Amino acid sequence: MFSNSAEGFTAAKDWMLDLAARNEKKQIVLGLEPTGHYWFCLASWMIAHGISVVQVNPYAVKQTKELEDNSQLKDDRKDPKLIANLVKDGNYGMPYLPEGLYADMRRLSMFRDQLTEDRTRCMNRLHREMKIYFPEYKDAFGKVDGVFALEVFMHEPFPEGLLKIGEEGIRNIWHQAKLRGAGYSRAVKIICYAQKSVGLKDGIVAAKEAARWFASQIISLDCQLAAIEEELNSKCKEIPHVINVLEVPGIGETILSGIMAQAGDISRFDEASEIQKISGLGLAACSSGKHKGETRISHRGRKRLRYWLFQAARSSSVAHSEEFRELHAYYTTRAENPLKKMQSLIVIACKILRVIYAILLSGNKYDPEKMMKDIKRIKTTPTGEAA
Repeated sequence: MFSNSAEGFTAAKDWMLDLAARNEKKQIVLGLEPTGHYWFCLASWMIAHGISVVQVNPYAVKQTKELEDNSQLKDDRKDPKLIANLVKDGNYGMPYLPEGLYADMRRLSMFRDQLTEDRTRCMNRLHREMKIYFPEYKDAFGKVDGVFALEVFMHEPFPEGLLKIGEEGIRNIWHQAKLRGAGYSRAVKIICYAQKSVGLKDGIVAAKEAARWFASQIISLDCQLAAIEEELNSKCKEIPHVINVLEVPGIGETILSGIMAQAGDISRFDEASEIQKISGLGLAACSSGKHKGETRISHRGRKRLRYWLFQAARSSSVAHSEEFRELHAYYTTRAENPLKKMQSLIVIACKILRVIYAILLSGNKYDPEKMMKDIKRIKTTPTGEAA
């Protein structure tokens, strides 16, 4: 065992050098199973000190563990041997630790995801309190996670308090928060629903404190998320030619920054299909003999990269891009092998990935006509059959 420190890493390196010398080996390859974040510092330190580092897929380790001794046993004595055998047989990949701009973007993106999860958790807990003590709150407030509703929840979330302050008190809350818009007219509706509420009365003091705290946390998280979003988008714009990518309809700053934070430096890939594979959008078929299984995406890879590519496809094909909307219609209505809507969006996500890859490498402007010409369409005969 080696400690997670400079002394521990040095001791591990010395041990490897001594082992290589005793066995007359000239090259050292350190194989790692990249679970969690524990391998980051070790891999970076070893690479900096001249030791080759590779990583094996944890799924491969799990699948091969029973080949060793026909046992489901998993411990720190068995796993290293499995990892060593996988490395020996060439079943490994090269680790990628983002550097500089891409490292900042990756950390900002992860922080954004963590804050978003915290916001969702607080929102769900706030919903629980409101459903118990003010069941009609959704009809009363409309957009429950909007600033107008959250500001009221921070002060008087339940009917008893709302009736005490009245319509004017609700409007004063919004006025003090410097909110502007048509939301002021909803004060009358809120009071009407508060008067008829069937919510519980017992335990309302503690519930009120909980609801106020959840609402304040959500507002605070919204401010933090806005700041993180702005910084992440600013970092993304430092990538060469990224401004050209933003000309693609449907790909905004948020979506593009999410894609680039997860993909990292795309110049390290020889072709776009490699990025498609690490995103889990690679196709995997399950067929045997006469049985032809359904082809699906592998789902193995960076799920957040897959998420942002799908968001780009949905935004482009449904809302903003005429050419991608046309492409979506073609895939779902063609006579030969029409795709389901979800399948079509996956195909479009892969196409968007190739467009982003080409623009960032070449620096060319987005050309919708060229993009549409690159699509392979199934030709049909006058009878309607596929040619």
